[in-house]
Amino acid sequence: MKHSASDQDWEFKRQVEFCEFPIAEFNHRVHLCLAYIYLSAYDTEVAVEMMRRSLIRFIQHNGVSPSKFHETLTRAWILAVHHFMNHSEHSESAYEMIGMHPAMLDTEIMMTHYSAEVLFSEKAREKFVQPNLDPIPRYE
Repeated sequence: MKHSASDQDWEFKRQVEFCEFPIAEFNHRVHLCLAYIYLSAYDTEVAVEMMRRSLIRFIQHNGVSPSKFHETLTRAWILAVHHFMNHSEHSESAYEMIGMHPAMLDTEIMMTHYSAEVLFSEKAREKFVQPNLDPIPRYE
């Protein structure tokens, strides 16, 4: 698996990390792009930590309730993006990768791995909870 981030990706990452990215444009695709950028440079554990820090900082900076952050969804989506990256030979940008795997844009994918009761529980919001329906594939 060889994936790289474009100059545009790195600039986007900088904007998010420095809280310059417009909050009104921060959607699911943006989350996927950020996950891809981190995964193109780091292993999943580092990517999860970087994503967590960036999202919490972004939320705080923009005056959004801290309850908006969801630990299980954050880690699960990093694992999902990593899974799709492992099913691609090469990509040179986050947008290229998403274009190759538009299924990632389906926010309901996690409902194939988690029941609503588990995924939307307070426990899952605060710490990572393993899927209770179907495991998310993992790669070393």
